[in-house]
Formats: sequence, C-alpha cells, structure tokens
Amino acid sequence: MSRNPKNHSGKTEGVLIMKLEVPIVRAFVDGDSGGNPAGVVLNADRFSSEQKQKIAAAVGLSETAFVSSSDLADIKLEFFTPTQQIAHCGHATVATFNLLKSKGLLAHDQSSKETIDGVRSVNMVGEAAFMEQRAPRFQALNEEDLTAIMLALGIRAEDLIEGAEPALVNTGNSFVVVGIREVATIKGLQPDFALIERLSESLDLIGLYVFSFDGVADGRDAGARMFAPRYGIQEESATGMAAGPLACYLRNQFGVTQQDLLIEQGRWMSPSSPSVISVRLNLDANGTIENLYAGGRGVIGEIKTISF
Repeated sequence: MSRNPKNHSGKTEGVLIMKLEVPIVRAFVDGDSGGNPAGVVLNADRFSSEQKQKIAAAVGLSETAFVSSSDLADIKLEFFTPTQQIAHCGHATVATFNLLKSKGLLAHDQSSKETIDGVRSVNMVGEAAFMEQRAPRFQALNEEDLTAIMLALGIRAEDLIEGAEPALVNTGNSFVVVGIREVATIKGLQPDFALIERLSESLDLIGLYVFSFDGVADGRDAGARMFAPRYGIQEESATGMAAGPLACYLRNQFGVTQQDLLIEQGRWMSPSSPSVISVRLNLDANGTIENLYAGGRGVIGEIKTISF
C-alpha cells in the first residue's frame, strides 16, 4: 500500500493506493485450452462494495468473484463486471470452486454459495464444478422487440432456425436466446452493441445468447456466442448462466429429450477461446424441469497484481 503524492490542482494528496494479487482462473476449458478467465478474490470481507467494483475494473475481465464468509452457505460469493455488480456468474463460480478445491479450502464436494439472489448448491464432480440454477421462466417477445433484436444482430427472419422464435429465458439471470440456421451467419455477425445495450436495459437482460446447430464439434449439442454490452462485455467466451437457459430452450422449443447437454462457446469469437459447458436438467415425474446444473473444469493461470 502506498500514498499518491499528487496535490489538488488536478492531483490528489494522501489517497491510499492498495495493491492486490488476484489469481486468474480459466473456466469451462475445452480440454486444457480456451475457457473464460475470471479473477477470484479470497477473504473479501475486508473490502467494501465500492472497493470490489474498483478491483473488478482494475482486473479488467468480464467478471471477478469475491469470496467472503457466510452464515447461510459455505461461502458468500459476489460477482462484479468492470462496470457493475451482477447476481450470478457461471464461469466465475466454476473458477472460484476450482481454486478453493486446489487450495484445500472445500470441506466437501457438495457445497453451496450465498449470492445476492439466495443460496445455490455447487457440487464438485472430479475436477469439474457444477452450479445450481432455478427452473426456467420463458417469456415471449413482442414484434417490436423481435425486430430490434434482428436489427441489433444484423440478421433477417430467414436466418433464424425455422419453428423456434427467439425468447427470453431466465434460470437466475435473463437472456434472449436466438437460434441461427447457418454457421457462416453466426460466425459473421457484426452486432450493434449500442442497440443491444438499449434492448438489455428495456428487457432487463444480461444480454443476447445466439446459438446454432450448424458447424459445431462432434458430440456437442449446440454452439453459441454471447453479447452483453450492458455489463461492459462485448463478447464472452463461456457463459454458464446462459448455457443453462439455452438447454431449457432446446427442450422447450425442439423437444430435446436428453437431460445432459454440451454447449460450446468461444470458438467463433475473435480471438477464439474454445469453451465447453455441461448442463444437466433435473426433471420431475411429468418431465418438467425442476432445476438444472451447469458446470465444467477450471485451469488456474497467472496471478495478476492490480492497484486500486
């Protein structure tokens, strides 16, 4: 910790500058490569919400997770993008629990996290962390919003997968899920980020989750891209809280019967960072989704030193 000697003629005096080492963990890796990096800050009880936001901005990744003590769950977990706090984050959850396990800080493989939206289960299965999401809520979109979404993505009605209109799906966070027929179209998207941000504000979305069945790797059920400029994320390479809604959408719109699905993401972004997200749908006796778990592996990488 040091003091900034600047004075008040455009400078500041006596302001404390703190340094912090933040582990970076790549979550949802495909094999041992790719994935989505998240910062993980342990012992975060010592920081205020304002400091956490500054730390996340300094780390500069799509999300940074902050681990504190909890009276309700094994840990309290908060997520900050570079611009604001977010209720849930899949890849930062996977990153956190992989880091905790590597440090011997998990008492059991069946664990839990307290978030600003309640308590969720998180289970370790081998080297993979799986986080609980709620049963899906579906919301149809009106014609005005559908038109704006296609305009924001630069696509036409004939580019959509036949028989399945885009829909808002929420399993903890809201995303609009959009299916595109051809891989060339989804690879060539040139999104209007300003329009996506306005739509995300009006519909209270994290962002748009655009998927295709075309051109995906063997054994994968769909490939996706995710755009969330409202949260300072133009494109993200793996989004566990969006892969869950997509799996529910595939069951609801296409009658997909399997309960275990693999969603790949990040391969079509630039630069490419291939990721894979496993989703398990838990069904009741009537075949209705009761809840779901999305998960994957994390690889611990660099330690980033930041000042805030």
